[in-house]
Amino acid sequence: MSDRKRKARSAKEMKFNKKRLRFISDTEKVKQGSEGVLYWMLRDHRVQDNWAMFHAQRLAVEENLPLHVCVCLHVQESELSTLRHYSFMLKGLEEVAKECKALDIQFHLLHGSAADVLPGFVSDHSLGAVVTDFSPLREPLLWVEDLKKRLPKDIPIMQVDAHNIVPCWVASPKLEYAARTIRGKITKLLPEFLTDFPLVEKHPYTATRTAKPVDWDKTLTSLQLDRAVGETEWAKPGTKAGMAMLESFIDVRLKQFDTQRNDPNAPALSQLSPWIRFGHLSAQRVALCVQHSGKSAGQSVSSFIEELVVRRELTDNFCFYNKKYDSVEGAHEWAQKTLKDHAKDVRPYLYTREQLEKAKTHDKLWNAAQYQVVTEGKMHGFLRMYWAKKILEWTSSPEEALSVALYLNDRYELDGQDPNGFVGCMWSICGVHDQGWAERPIFGKIRYMNYKGCLRKFNVAQFEKKYCPKNL
Repeated sequence: MSDRKRKARSAKEMKFNKKRLRFISDTEKVKQGSEGVLYWMLRDHRVQDNWAMFHAQRLAVEENLPLHVCVCLHVQESELSTLRHYSFMLKGLEEVAKECKALDIQFHLLHGSAADVLPGFVSDHSLGAVVTDFSPLREPLLWVEDLKKRLPKDIPIMQVDAHNIVPCWVASPKLEYAARTIRGKITKLLPEFLTDFPLVEKHPYTATRTAKPVDWDKTLTSLQLDRAVGETEWAKPGTKAGMAMLESFIDVRLKQFDTQRNDPNAPALSQLSPWIRFGHLSAQRVALCVQHSGKSAGQSVSSFIEELVVRRELTDNFCFYNKKYDSVEGAHEWAQKTLKDHAKDVRPYLYTREQLEKAKTHDKLWNAAQYQVVTEGKMHGFLRMYWAKKILEWTSSPEEALSVALYLNDRYELDGQDPNGFVGCMWSICGVHDQGWAERPIFGKIRYMNYKGCLRKFNVAQFEKKYCPKNL
């Protein structure tokens, strides 16, 4: 038996911290006479290390009921609906479905938006409660509200934050100004929330109506996707592949993290963001493993925990408490003012979205970073900042810059369409979670980055050579 399983077994009696949960509905009790409990899997696509899944099973066991899990597959017509994202998602879900089957949990893949398909599904299966996980983005929050309007009043809907270590609404009740204002709050709560996980076990109550098996290849082929943005070689979807990437980080790259994380040529980063973004990996599991196995890595452990926990959970805080998280209007007043003051400044270069997308600028480093994201679905964190700040410099307005940066990030990055990406672009272009710097043209008081600064940081020529754009 693996160490992880042994630990989880000993945690069998582990209590569920009720602060991880909030009720969306007015009613809180499971509907009596029902025939099952549903976990509507939204953001966290995994079975183990998932507080929402654990809570749904606990609820079902308390009521002596079968457990059902469903995902609502609804592809919006958009340039952001790419094969790259949906293939990663569906292949991860195929692993989830297999695990559910082995645990006697019914996994259903439903086609359509939650508001359209879930009320009928809940009623057909006589389900007495809906548990879902938490995303701070406006669409998922809206889906949850829409479902509340359409479900009978006697069926509770509850939401568990299975993504953050410290639940978003517990870490802070308000929009935080920067990492320094949330760091103490999160750090103080880590002893309470950074615990090991109980195991989701074979479910003791079998459903009389079993789920329809899913033809995963056929499902992926049938979706209306932009197939020009294809799958990546380096990132294999699913929890198993995510755990393998985590192990290689701890064994090989973690010791370099503290000193070399800002060097795009150095293998120092975790590369875990796609698996965390799709919920294949729990950030809490990552933190536990790094703390446990990375003791020899010294300072790198605390540097990495700062990025994984404080900085990442700050992005959920920003999107949850700021409805304009993807707009210049969502920036601090000082930043809005300074960008407005310099909006008419002459730009040294002006590029269209298409030129930027095809990596056709005068700047070889920028082109290389853009080429990497188009072909590999990833970009080094240090380069993401440089890349987004140059878009501000080379487009006609801050609004256009933000729109182009988010489009490119969300279309090509495997970890796109996530709070991290919104905040990364907002930090670079709109000074969110940053401070004012010396005033200069175009940027105003927004932090400036340039090519010369990159030359001082790392071997730019080496990176440019490796990712010299072929024809996009």
